[in-house]
Amino acid sequence: MNPQFKKGVLELIVLESVRNRDMYGYELVTEVSKVIDVNEGTIYPLLKRLTNEHYFETYLRESTEGPPRKYYHLTAAGILHRDQLEAEWNEFQEQVCRFLKEGKHE
Repeated sequence: MNPQFKKGVLELIVLESVRNRDMYGYELVTEVSKVIDVNEGTIYPLLKRLTNEHYFETYLRESTEGPPRKYYHLTAAGILHRDQLEAEWNEFQEQVCRFLKEGKHE
């Protein structure tokens, strides 16, 4: 996938994934990778930024497989931001599809 396309939708996919259920970082990398190929070096800076912007809250939960894990929880502001991004994405992709479709008729 084109890296610029991926970058444009990554935030929406991350927000949507955490909206469904709280997740820890590596779990989120795995979930997002089902849609687009990403790695931890891409996800963790985004999680930090979204947390700093108050779209996520974090908490620690004990793990049977090592140290406690930091979980991300979508805040009310995060839900509103996700909804806004989805609306913008839908409008954008509809415009692109319309343009491409109209171009084929000429």
